[in-house]
Amino acid sequence: MAGTLVIDTLNASTGPLQTNNGMSGIAKAWVNFAGSTGSINSSMNVSSVTRNATGNYTVTFTIAMPNANYVVCHAATNQGTNSGNWTTSGTPVIQTYLASTKSTSSVNILNMYAGGSNAFDNVEQGIAIHA
Repeated sequence: MAGTLVIDTLNASTGPLQTNNGMSGIAKAWVNFAGSTGSINSSMNVSSVTRNATGNYTVTFTIAMPNANYVVCHAATNQGTNSGNWTTSGTPVIQTYLASTKSTSSVNILNMYAGGSNAFDNVEQGIAIHA
């Protein structure tokens, strides 16, 4: 017997559906954290953020990605302040570099001034992973 099953919400407390929600194209992990410390404000499928050095962070996933071909989306804010973290000689500043090869269990990012001159921290960082 064939039929149609309509589900508005599908949740699981553990396992792949906890982060994958049974759908492709949605964020598989995201985190909002303090740039100066790596302290997590809110997250999904992120077990920790380690601040390795100024502007250098390792984001570790709770449940591994299926492969290392995921997309890293990054945003940062100074929450209304302009304390030198946004411009250097008038050049806009937010460049995100992958500081090392991505793995299924973590990603290492590095915030750099435009042109890659110096690393910097922001008040708040946001990262989303799409796999």
